Amino acid sequence: MYTNFPENLGNPQWFVDARFGMFIHFGLYSLPARHEWVMTLEEIEAENYQKYFDNFNPDLFEPKELAKLAKKSGFKYVVFTAKHHDGFAMWDSKYTDYKVTNTPYKKDIMKEVIDAFRSEGIEIGLYYSLIDWNHADFKIDGYHPDRNRVDLEKESQKDMTKYQQFIKNQITELLTEYGDISYLWFDFSYENKFKDHLKGKGKNDWDSENLEKLILELQPNIILNDRLDLKRGVTTHEQYQRAKSSSEDKVVWEGCQTLNGSWGYHRDNDNFKTSEMIIKMLIDTVSNDGNLLLNIGPNARGQIDKTSRKLLGEIGEWMGLHSKSIYKSEGSTVTPPADCRYTIRDNKLYLHIFSWPYRTLTLKNIPKKVKYAQLLNDYSELKVIEAGV
Repeated sequence: MYTNFPENLGNPQWFVDARFGMFIHFGLYSLPARHEWVMTLEEIEAENYQKYFDNFNPDLFEPKELAKLAKKSGFKYVVFTAKHHDGFAMWDSKYTDYKVTNTPYKKDIMKEVIDAFRSEGIEIGLYYSLIDWNHADFKIDGYHPDRNRVDLEKESQKDMTKYQQFIKNQITELLTEYGDISYLWFDFSYENKFKDHLKGKGKNDWDSENLEKLILELQPNIILNDRLDLKRGVTTHEQYQRAKSSSEDKVVWEGCQTLNGSWGYHRDNDNFKTSEMIIKMLIDTVSNDGNLLLNIGPNARGQIDKTSRKLLGEIGEWMGLHSKSIYKSEGSTVTPPADCRYTIRDNKLYLHIFSWPYRTLTLKNIPKKVKYAQLLNDYSELKVIEAGV
């Protein structure tokens, strides 16, 4: 059915039905509050980044409250950052000391999140970075914070096969100790990005084929994204929206979007989208047969900023009245009027009007006779006049 999902890669139907997911970027980078890539953007050495580990204590983090907010806002699945590029594990991993249970917070924060969201009936997804700037055998490349401090002799002694096993060990933990995981979101491959001793990394560096095989042995029903460099799995786009696939090249895809241009908490970034813009983005995504994964970034105390909460509240209010046109919906082959989008569910055609027209809206090339029309928000009838009548 989908060209990027062979039969052995799990059934993505629940994902396609869900259409709307919450991305949560949370970790040590929430303390500097300057960007989730702050370690490499500012080329911070490990010993100077340590202060964020030593002071990580999100004392106001309430995962149950966050899960309730997610449900009220209309999200059907969550993707939580188990490990980002800095290598910090947000769970009690036995394969590293660089983990949340060794910080002042002490608790397994990922478990708290999984339990809270699962209790609200929200599908669980985990983000796992293939990059690890903390691991001793991870070879320095052009993204690494130490790219301008490379000791070539020391680099030659590193063994990426040890790092590959480390990935497998941690993934085994995630898929055996926390119940069913619906979605594993890897980040990311960049084999052709750099050259010489700073060359990028791809499927051979991660041992992706064997990693994927291990994952499917542990949880056969899980779905994966496309970032293992194997050219299969959910096609993921960051801050970019793709056009509708052709019927011959139908893919499962996901548009990953931020509220304000930053994934991790960024204190001084006030460039927030409006709720209207986000809702239109969601509609446009579904009309093109895709999912929207919308990101939030808790601050260092674990709270969601007021602007983000307000936006989620407004999105939730709209979803409370219009979600029938989003969940389990897909796009239409019929061209909608200007400034409009179509979605279809259960033989019903939903017209989303981005810009309200004059008194009359002309619909062309509708394949079936319209039996009845109404507004979705209040079910009030709309008058339908056939052309020529």
